[in-house]
Amino acid sequence: MKPILTKSDYNTIKELIVNTPSHLITKEISMLAKEIELAKKVSDSKIEPKVIRINSHFEVQDVASGKLLNFQLTLPEFGNLSEKKLSVLSPLGVALIGFREGMEIEWDLPGGLKKFKIISVNTQVYTE
Repeated sequence: MKPILTKSDYNTIKELIVNTPSHLITKEISMLAKEIELAKKVSDSKIEPKVIRINSHFEVQDVASGKLLNFQLTLPEFGNLSEKKLSVLSPLGVALIGFREGMEIEWDLPGGLKKFKIISVNTQVYTE
């Protein structure tokens, strides 16, 4: 199961990774680097509306516990869990970016292997 990324998200994430000092590269950043290279890249106008991408609001369910989690996926500088803003460089952000509503994702998080179902995705597209 390959993630789907917009070309702008791919470029943004690639730049984040390239500009991260080597001593700050975490396991998650290394995994994200691999994931974005494997991802299907599409133009911003061609991405499916229910795919998690930067600035998407989404709800996921921990399949084992049934717990629902709601977040907005953000760039690292805007990540703030108390505001339900999840950094794309966080373990859960790395696991979910590029996957669509209805999918189940299994990922090795710091607390162990977890399975999440993506319940809903809402991405507002701004046009000028």
